[in-house]
Amino acid sequence: MKKILKLKGSSGFTLLELLVVLGIIAMLAGIVGPQVMKHMGESKTKAARVQIEDLSAALDMYKLDLGGYPSSEQGLKALIESPESAKRWNGPYLRKTKMPLDPWLQDYHYVAPGEHGKFDLFTYGSDNKEGGTGEDQDINSWE
Repeated sequence: MKKILKLKGSSGFTLLELLVVLGIIAMLAGIVGPQVMKHMGESKTKAARVQIEDLSAALDMYKLDLGGYPSSEQGLKALIESPESAKRWNGPYLRKTKMPLDPWLQDYHYVAPGEHGKFDLFTYGSDNKEGGTGEDQDINSWE
């Protein structure tokens, strides 16, 4: 009989208390979640800018060795593999043996000669379409 009385007196959470705690957690997630996602998008944009700067520096090193930038047909692949016509290629000009993708897992676009300079290097952002704002904005080497 004493055991039954002890069980009734034992402490625990009621269903109402659990629902209140879950409600508070849901409210916090609703407030904090969008801010975290905003910063993730900003960090991908910043990472793309850094990668474009690194690729541009590698293209400049290529130009120092060969006297010009790779053609559009040769593309960025010329930074990691010697083109057939390159006699003084002193690469690879990137540390990795594989061409990096942009933060949204798309190829970078390279055009040489470019409309905005000796070459145009860019990514279309998360939507992979020209234009856009936020995470969808285009990121390029000439701005």
